[in-house]
Amino acid sequence: MTVSKLARKTVRELTPYQSARRLGGSGDIWLNANESPFANEYNIKCDRLNRYSTCQPEELIQAYADYAGIKKEQVLTSRGADEGIELLIRAFCEPNQDSILYCPPTYGMYAISAETFDVSAKTVPLTADWQLDLATIRDNLDGVKLIFVCSPNNPTGNLLDRQDIEALLDMAADNALVVVDEAYIDFCPEASTVDLLDRYPNLVILRTLSKAFALAGLRCGFTLANPDIIELLLKVIAPYPVPVPVTDIAVQALSPAGLAKTKFQVLDLNANRAYLQAGLSMLEGVTVYDGYGNYLLVKFPDANALFAALWDHGIILRRSPIENCIRISIGNRDECEKTLAFIREQLAQN
Repeated sequence: MTVSKLARKTVRELTPYQSARRLGGSGDIWLNANESPFANEYNIKCDRLNRYSTCQPEELIQAYADYAGIKKEQVLTSRGADEGIELLIRAFCEPNQDSILYCPPTYGMYAISAETFDVSAKTVPLTADWQLDLATIRDNLDGVKLIFVCSPNNPTGNLLDRQDIEALLDMAADNALVVVDEAYIDFCPEASTVDLLDRYPNLVILRTLSKAFALAGLRCGFTLANPDIIELLLKVIAPYPVPVPVTDIAVQALSPAGLAKTKFQVLDLNANRAYLQAGLSMLEGVTVYDGYGNYLLVKFPDANALFAALWDHGIILRRSPIENCIRISIGNRDECEKTLAFIREQLAQN
């Protein structure tokens, strides 16, 4: 007997999500994981580390509820938004019976999390302009319990049409929950669907502190939903999902001073995104798609060759499943300038 034979067949055959850290690389400029370039300082207390944390720390839940403009009963915190995806699948999908539905190109963890729990995944690709194909979604709702959509979408960067999201919520009202992944919404808060929570009992929103709050290493995410959904998720979450230092740091980040700092840094990153978009758009044969997060999707004449040249030069970007496209995270101005200069130089040689 080997250990692999003990494992579930699904897990043996599973291809894990290829995160930026798993793909590796070595260099001086890292614009491949949609991380913030800002390293903010926080005070960490050690006087409570001998005790378990509470499952849902009151001060953290209240702080995020205040930030999101909703009731604390509508908030659940977890180890990143990724755990929120898994909790939803565990709570609402029967293995080998129910399905999720998602719309590629988009975040890959929806499908991987479903496969991990022996839940099938239906795909309805986005339209040519990367919007929801509502008619095809309607034809594929049989057996679907969760519909995952992402806005701003990763890796395309665009916002989904709000009217389409509302139409999807109406369409799925008797069949499924609609999960709107808003990991990047802090860069365009006016586009959030959080105001729809009171109108749609089947709406779930995923949020994170990893992007705009510059806390990717903290692994702190949030699921926003109506209280009956939150109560179900609390039945399947781990006993102590939020470490004490995570709570302390997250509460500081959500304080008035922390929110002011985040707002300033978001403005800076949005300005850098505009700078990079303008510079790349001037290059012959290059298409820069409008982006609303802290990244841009860019199409090049030969993305493979350019990506390799950047990689070898120590500028680590992210390949996209979309043909000849590279996703570029928005760094500080110096990183953006060096990346743009190298790309300009490479394209001029060809």
